[in-house]
Amino acid sequence: MAEMVEILLVEDNPGHAELTLRALRKSSVTSRVQIARDGEEALDFLFGTGSFSGRDLAQQPKVVILDLKLPKVNGLEVLARIKSDERTRGIPVVVLTSSQQEGDKVESYRLGANSYVSKPVSFDRFSSAVSQLGAYWLALNERPQ
Repeated sequence: MAEMVEILLVEDNPGHAELTLRALRKSSVTSRVQIARDGEEALDFLFGTGSFSGRDLAQQPKVVILDLKLPKVNGLEVLARIKSDERTRGIPVVVLTSSQQEGDKVESYRLGANSYVSKPVSFDRFSSAVSQLGAYWLALNERPQ
């Protein structure tokens, strides 16, 4: 039986993905993280298609951390698909992006994002932000069964 993934990190920048993983490890949050390098891979994971065909869809992540600027399928399209499907609608989605465009924030919330966080520039601030996100969504937030 596959291990339960607690976080689906959708991030195409390997440096940002590694910083996020390092920040989660530094915090008290110890989670199993699945990384999707583009929007198509994220959707394949969530819906059990492509290379994730046959994955147990009853085992969904507790939270999706989603970048907006992604290849193949952009983050807003991924968010729209997650929130429009009954099987995934209840998964909290945190947009973690370098975009500070007001239009991206407005559209993210319109599509159902649970949170929007701009990536801080410095590693210390980035690490702190990711640690707080992990602690809140995995330890404090309560979802229905």
